[in-house]
Amino acid sequence: QVQVVESGGGLVQAGGSLRLSCIVSGLSLADYTMGWFRQAPGKEREGVSCINWSGLSTYYVDSVKGRFTISRDNAKNTLYLQMNSLKPEDTAMYYCAASRGRYGRVYDIQEYAYNYWGQGTQVTVSS
Repeated sequence: QVQVVESGGGLVQAGGSLRLSCIVSGLSLADYTMGWFRQAPGKEREGVSCINWSGLSTYYVDSVKGRFTISRDNAKNTLYLQMNSLKPEDTAMYYCAASRGRYGRVYDIQEYAYNYWGQGTQVTVSS
């Protein structure tokens, strides 16, 4: 049984940092593209960032480029999202997800492509 568990969310002031972690069990992380999504109250879920199986290719939505960094440790079956210079508009529930497939490059992030999802971790940025 696959389990996806996020952690690291919390309350932070604008300009602060948080590091999200996602531990996946029940599969080999190296066989999956991994992504982070977020959903703010009253809004649709959006893709934030993804990373290919090797960690050598990453994608970021424009609103987080230069502030967020995605990384992975396949040996630990763990995905990370380092979030710096946080803004109130980053407030959302953040979800980790796994998409089956080993690709050389990632160019986009699409919700329909992801097979396994976590329950989310809340990030709240105060102004």
